[in-house]
Amino acid sequence: MEQLRRGTTTTAILKVLSEGPLYAYRIIQVLERRSQGLFTFTEGLIYPTLHRLERDGLLTSEWRVADGRSRKYYALSEAGRRRLAREERDIRAFARGIVRLLDHPGEAPGRGG
Repeated sequence: MEQLRRGTTTTAILKVLSEGPLYAYRIIQVLERRSQGLFTFTEGLIYPTLHRLERDGLLTSEWRVADGRSRKYYALSEAGRRRLAREERDIRAFARGIVRLLDHPGEAPGRGG
């Protein structure tokens, strides 16, 4: 399960941020709530990913003060929106293929055509 989560962390972050700017800890909370606890996201995973996405031009950021605390809010750039759309299509197609593979009754070994 851990490998699956690692492979989709970027897409998950982009998806959450497609709904509006958030700070890192709030991103973690949303991701864990939406996965119903199936996936866990640590600060040690999220911060490097956010920094990489920002460096790659997929996110923008700005510092905001809320409740007396200064937090860095991340938002999707236009390039991030395009990347998310592409990754969503790819992941959905992959998931459909996996489901078909798992649901297929299969062939008996040695009985190929």
